[in-house]
Amino acid sequence: MAASARRLARCPALVGLLMAGAACQAMSIRELRLLEANEKDGKLYANYYLVGVVEGLREASEAEQRAGRKPPFCVNGRRLEPSMARTLYQTELSRNADSYEADMPVQLVVFAALRNSYRCP
Repeated sequence: MAASARRLARCPALVGLLMAGAACQAMSIRELRLLEANEKDGKLYANYYLVGVVEGLREASEAEQRAGRKPPFCVNGRRLEPSMARTLYQTELSRNADSYEADMPVQLVVFAALRNSYRCP
């Protein structure tokens, strides 16, 4: 089992959200790349998608915290803006390229990026 998958297994609420997202036709890494390459405004659409993924995962993390559980990542007043979504995604993909396959969901990559960038104390 990949390290990313083991970390996800520790957060049942987020795993549930990711699975629900997958059931709702979550976009894979391959699909995001195709969107960027083949659509007139593909890069813009992909950016909006990434922002939505970040915002959804952030809300799920904050819900965990509100429920008294340990969140998977903690922003804690640090800067996390929509414009950072693409950089977080691309940095995680390049740092851990051998951990991801093209058919994996974009959410998995973004989740790992947020978890690595915004560690909880």
